[in-house]
Amino acid sequence: MFTPEMLKSLAVILVSSVLVNNYVLNKFLGICPFLGVSKKLDQATGMGLAVIFVMLAATAATWPIYTYILLPNKLAYMQTIVFILVIAALVQFVEIVLKKYIPSLHKSLGVYLPLITTNCAVLGVAINNINDGYTFIESMVSSLGCGLGFLLAMVIFSGVRSRLENSNPPESFKGLPITLVAAAIVSLAFFGFAGVAENLFA
Repeated sequence: MFTPEMLKSLAVILVSSVLVNNYVLNKFLGICPFLGVSKKLDQATGMGLAVIFVMLAATAATWPIYTYILLPNKLAYMQTIVFILVIAALVQFVEIVLKKYIPSLHKSLGVYLPLITTNCAVLGVAINNINDGYTFIESMVSSLGCGLGFLLAMVIFSGVRSRLENSNPPESFKGLPITLVAAAIVSLAFFGFAGVAENLFA
């Protein structure tokens, strides 16, 4: 049974993960797919949804493994290796499902789908949930928020990049430089959400 205090705590974790502690725009994790798959809205959305699923599945698998296997057996130092193996297996599962049931999305994501395996945002969520001392439910809520934050960043930046394609920046800024400048500006905007979650549910 969830008490009002628990629900408030979970709501703070969720909103903080989406806006305040956005893994892409605040912690700068997962930059590779953020820059590589944000050119088109459908690709950005597909990647964001895939990352949400992998984050939730990775947390659901890694939290019990760490809590009930690694920690009691004094194998906590194996955390990173075990988590990477679990995430890699989950990404392979997602790739197989997409290839079979949504081949068009699988083709559009291309090489960036297997790269979720090395997406430091997914690994970062799994490790930070442990380091922050979250319970299983709090870890799942945090992972959902981080995944939604990743999706939000991808969708917003795909809109920004569509505007950039119609712009005419100086020659030295064309391509990746103007993309990085735009990403920095979007990131600065997200820093304005600091303290919102705590005040929203105060």
